Amino acid sequence: MQASKQPGLWLVAAIACGVTGAAWSHHSNAMFDATKVVTLEGTIRDFQWTNPHTWIQLRVMENGQEVEYSIEGRSPNALARIGWKRNTLKPADKVKVTMNPLKSGERSGNVLTVVKADGTVISAREGQSP
Repeated sequence: MQASKQPGLWLVAAIACGVTGAAWSHHSNAMFDATKVVTLEGTIRDFQWTNPHTWIQLRVMENGQEVEYSIEGRSPNALARIGWKRNTLKPADKVKVTMNPLKSGERSGNVLTVVKADGTVISAREGQSP
């Protein structure tokens, strides 16, 4: 069978490859320990409003030394639907962040809520009460 006589077959193959690539491009939340909730108090160094995930770079004092956590958030689109904006968190903001930590123990996690210095609670999940 010649390829030129089967254009539909090539189209199906191209679509299948595209769908497979999209499915592999997004990871699961399996790396986070959903059974644990960690609360960190610190200062925002940077809030990255980027796809596919937002990131909070949070400076925290641990044992007298400043360390930095990279905390993963949902996509800008998902957060925008529940009221977040690209300027919801700004450098130098003092915050309290709750997150599910990485199972590996590295300084990272999946954000659940952010409490600003004025007491405003910002959820990162639809329908989640703080």
